[in-house]
Amino acid sequence: MMNRRELFASATAVAAFAALPGLASAQGAAPTGEAAKMYGLFDRAMDEAMRRSPELPTYLGIDSGAMAWSKSLLSDNSRTANLESRKDNTKQLAELHAIDRKQLTGMDAINYDTVDFVLSVQEEGNSKFDYNGGGSGAPYVLSQLTGSYQSTPDFLDTAHSIETKDDADAYLSRMECFARTLDNEAETARHDAGIGVIPPDFVLVKAITQMKSFLSTKTEETTLVSSLVRRVGAAKIEGDYAKVSTALYNERVKPALERQLALLESWQGKAVHDAGVKRLPKGDEYYAVSLKNYTTSEITPEEVHKTGLEMVKSLGSKADALMKKAGYSKGTVGERYAAIYADPKQHYENTDAGKEELLAHLNEQVKVVQAKLPQWFGQLPKAPVEIRRVPKAIEAGAPGGYYNSPSLDGKRPGIYWINLRDTAEQPRFVLPTLTYHEAIPGHHLQLSLSNEAGDLPLIRKVIGFSGYSEGWALYAEELAVEMGMYKGAPLDEAGMIHDAMFRAVRLVVDSGMHYYGWSREQAVKYYVDNIGDQESGAITEIERYCVWPGQACSYMVGKLTFLKARAKAKKELGSKFDIRKFHDAVLLSGGTPLEVLEHVVDDYIAATKAGK
Repeated sequence: MMNRRELFASATAVAAFAALPGLASAQGAAPTGEAAKMYGLFDRAMDEAMRRSPELPTYLGIDSGAMAWSKSLLSDNSRTANLESRKDNTKQLAELHAIDRKQLTGMDAINYDTVDFVLSVQEEGNSKFDYNGGGSGAPYVLSQLTGSYQSTPDFLDTAHSIETKDDADAYLSRMECFARTLDNEAETARHDAGIGVIPPDFVLVKAITQMKSFLSTKTEETTLVSSLVRRVGAAKIEGDYAKVSTALYNERVKPALERQLALLESWQGKAVHDAGVKRLPKGDEYYAVSLKNYTTSEITPEEVHKTGLEMVKSLGSKADALMKKAGYSKGTVGERYAAIYADPKQHYENTDAGKEELLAHLNEQVKVVQAKLPQWFGQLPKAPVEIRRVPKAIEAGAPGGYYNSPSLDGKRPGIYWINLRDTAEQPRFVLPTLTYHEAIPGHHLQLSLSNEAGDLPLIRKVIGFSGYSEGWALYAEELAVEMGMYKGAPLDEAGMIHDAMFRAVRLVVDSGMHYYGWSREQAVKYYVDNIGDQESGAITEIERYCVWPGQACSYMVGKLTFLKARAKAKKELGSKFDIRKFHDAVLLSGGTPLEVLEHVVDDYIAATKAGK
């Protein structure tokens, strides 16, 4: 499992939840005709996915009452279960296509098209590729970013609530399931290795390092054990949970982790240094489908590369002007960014105290931008956002920042995670933009509003699209300029341009490695030369793109789509254009594939012209 944002960020994460009737359909008048058939299918699909993925109710905060059975289980990730899931996808797609799309209008049509895209892209991946359980976008079962060894402990710590003895016992049950999950992954990974799918050597090194770090941790200090013990103590739940969880870890979980480690180590002599997926079975096709999966568009690898090169150049010109205004005029744009990064004044102390100061500063930024939101958005989220450090156990391979959306029951807030393994990687001048991206007006605003939208069917709330969500967050970075967040701070605005260039660089290096055969080192050099980041951070990013082909391209492709849609609405509506209503239209319709987003905006334009 990944954090929830990642779990639902790809079109392959077809979702669903709900053993309770009607949770898939929108609130309001009961649907009739073809719409009724569609929502009935959504309910059945969600019920099936709930059965297959019992973690999902926990992520949503609905794992009590009638759904309490799910809280003691983890997904069956065996190859047998994966094959069954593929058959389900084929069946659901056929049922959806049996519904007459022409009879659907408004949100019913948007809902149909959204789910159709998800099922269709999943089906394309399932039919073409037989590694990592099918699908696309993540070819390796085990890497520095994929594998339950690094995600399940975090899931149990941050998502599995413990308020009662039943909750604590369910946690123990999931610990026992975790050992089986690890062995199932090893089974799939062995199958994949047999057809030539082994991660690059540098990915293996990072994954092995992380696994060894977990295994070297004292049992009582592991996240799995310490989280349970801490929380049962706080809830005053009776029972020797320290003893039971310690035995479970030592007798079941740790040996399974050791088996995974031995498997990865056995591959080291076979692994190659090639960074891209071209070498894998049907590698070029795999990249093309992964691009479609993540960007939710028909953009080609060639178009991705060309767009990236052009944007790096144009954004570099903007950065040059802003940096000159801030007093930095010598050297290339990349060299000047490197100089700013190296400036001690830009760094918080790399100590616990320094990191606490950094977090406090980010919280102040959130308060300032929060106060400006009513001028730009009609509807605002009810859920709060918290800023937390990425857990030390996974910070070596984790990205610089990411977000977990709040639970549907309102008990768990949105969480903006920031990686503080080294404060030199998070200089002051880029922190505002990271905060606007991950929190407000970025991911937190978008995902919270989607969660809270009363007329969205639940199936729409739990399937996400990287092109939409990351595109929105990148759009939000630039919107912060319009909101006045960088007024009088040209260096911070240059930080915003830096991050936009960073996403443009991603287009170049991602397609470079996976389509044009660039090496890891060639990608790192292009990255550092153009935006001046520290090589350590650049390596982490480049290695991320190696294991999630196409995902890094979704940000800029999505942003460009939002900007194009807004420009179209302004042009067609003239004086009737209201930025708050535009934002409400694109956000309250929920996450969609980018091609469907264009229909959402067309509907908004038509309704505004009609005075609705």
